[in-house]
Amino acid sequence: MSFSIYQKEENGLSLIVLKDKQTGTTASILPAYGAMLHSFDIPLKEGAKLNVIANYADQKDIDADLATSFKSSKLSPFACRIADGKYTFNGQLFEFPNKFQDGTAIHGLLFNKPFEVTTQHADEMGASVTLQYKYNNENEGYPYQYTCEITYSLSSSNTLELKTVVTNNSETTIPMQDGWHPYFTLGNDVNDCLLQFHGENIIEFNEKLVPTGKQIEYSEFNAPKLLNEKELDNCFSLRFVKNEPAAIFSNPRNGLSVSLWPDESYPFLQIYTPPHRKSLAIENLSAVPDSFNNKMGLILLPAGESKAFTVKYQAHQK
Repeated sequence: MSFSIYQKEENGLSLIVLKDKQTGTTASILPAYGAMLHSFDIPLKEGAKLNVIANYADQKDIDADLATSFKSSKLSPFACRIADGKYTFNGQLFEFPNKFQDGTAIHGLLFNKPFEVTTQHADEMGASVTLQYKYNNENEGYPYQYTCEITYSLSSSNTLELKTVVTNNSETTIPMQDGWHPYFTLGNDVNDCLLQFHGENIIEFNEKLVPTGKQIEYSEFNAPKLLNEKELDNCFSLRFVKNEPAAIFSNPRNGLSVSLWPDESYPFLQIYTPPHRKSLAIENLSAVPDSFNNKMGLILLPAGESKAFTVKYQAHQK
């Protein structure tokens, strides 16, 4: 077979690896922490490999940094911030007991949950693994039941698909948002890299990075542009252009680029430049931050129903 799946231990972390045996491209997943994407290793022309995902070095690194950086985390049942950690749904006020340092609730409830592998498959066309977590009323801020199922699929041309299916196991409709939080790194500081995305509007934030309700037309990165010292921690609505990726992050020095191909379940993009500027967070979101309050993109998922969210990452070197 051209593709394979195997497990390995690396620096104390238990990983599931999808491999394209013809090219050497691999993607590794860490089930124990939100089924996060640990690596996407791309073969370069000079014979080396580069992991385009900024990850955690080992268990100690995860323990120290996961709850502040959220690198590669699955964002569910909400993404980014909820103002003051509070929202009202069906006339009832809910509050999350655990808050970020700025007083908001942040990045959902599954980023540190252990996912279970349910199926895996490899053949001549690709390799895939499906992981699942059943959330059961584990937080007073979200007293519902739902299943989060994530399928990673590696195929030819350095293409990795991430498909999330959320199923409402409650007896009532639940509010829901989905997202991902990968940090991409291309071998140089982001200052030396180009960014392009099909932005339509920028979502105006207040000082706590919570939307004000205003959207402003935005086109700064509609064509490839060097990031230089540009600081971003913003959410954008996307224009979907047929046969074009929503975003491209590229490094002119080594010719490597990563393209993001979300389907229309992810109409928003959050972009963040961390202070160290070694990587760039490009986050696909189904709704804007604080959607439980502002309702911008919020999904109301009826009892017993499911909703799918899909994005593909494709790496290429010129």
